[in-house]
Amino acid sequence: MILFAKAGKEALMSAISRREFLRTAATQAAAASLLGAGALELRGNPLGLPIGCQTWPVREMIAKDFPGTIKQLAAAGFQTIELCSPVGYADSGFAGLAKYTGAELRRILGDAGVTCVSSHFGIQELRKNMEGRIAWAKDVGLTQMIVPSLEGPEKPTLDDVKRAAEEYNKMGEQSAKAGIQQGLHNEDFELTTVNGKRTYDLLLELLDAKLVKFQFQVSTISQGYDAAEYFMKYPGRFFSMHVQGWSAKTKKEMPVGQDTLDWKRIFTAAKTGGVKNYFVEMDLELMKASVPYLRDLQV
Repeated sequence: MILFAKAGKEALMSAISRREFLRTAATQAAAASLLGAGALELRGNPLGLPIGCQTWPVREMIAKDFPGTIKQLAAAGFQTIELCSPVGYADSGFAGLAKYTGAELRRILGDAGVTCVSSHFGIQELRKNMEGRIAWAKDVGLTQMIVPSLEGPEKPTLDDVKRAAEEYNKMGEQSAKAGIQQGLHNEDFELTTVNGKRTYDLLLELLDAKLVKFQFQVSTISQGYDAAEYFMKYPGRFFSMHVQGWSAKTKKEMPVGQDTLDWKRIFTAAKTGGVKNYFVEMDLELMKASVPYLRDLQV
């Protein structure tokens, strides 16, 4: 009986050793495979996210040739793009997108090798036809609807901010039921102050964290809004950002990586903020010149 137990124990230990050996060998083989054929996948693209591009800077090109413009962006190294609504941005070059069905838009984007989950919508078009705009977003395959500004008064009171937040929370709730996340950018109204406090900070307090996320405009550093500081101060509240290179010396936009911003700090903080995608938004040549740096940046 004792001899049997001893033999059984030795067999068990041997089996465990074999399993451990096989597990270790498999892990080492996988690592070797990654470091060999897949080494490029380990490099660059901060946060492991595709390099994105906002289409607003190329709106005139889009008005003339949408498929051709998307192909140019893909050739420049952009892997995902953010649209602007053909309704809210009809006068800015995007009206022509309305001639395509959602399936056709997805095909054009897919043929160019890019993805699209996000678009900007004017607050007015959502006020007029929220249901219809959600339907268009679903048709295109979007998961994010971004509003650039809630368009409150230039000199708001606290009540103005509360009313704007209440309205947008309801829009966020309606979108959430359709499986789409509403997100607020920071332009104009959001950069005002109320009794010495930033309207943007008030909105972060008043908007429902589940119903509304935020897309940070990095260029607002020129007005004292530091992306990394906001990402760290409000963890989980941001799901996107617009990327612009900015020179503190010349006070001008520059290619990302050729500017004075600490992009490693910004993207590291973006993890805490909850950023899931980002879109470069500058003059086309500046955007193109930003791609090599973003491709190599590791965070």
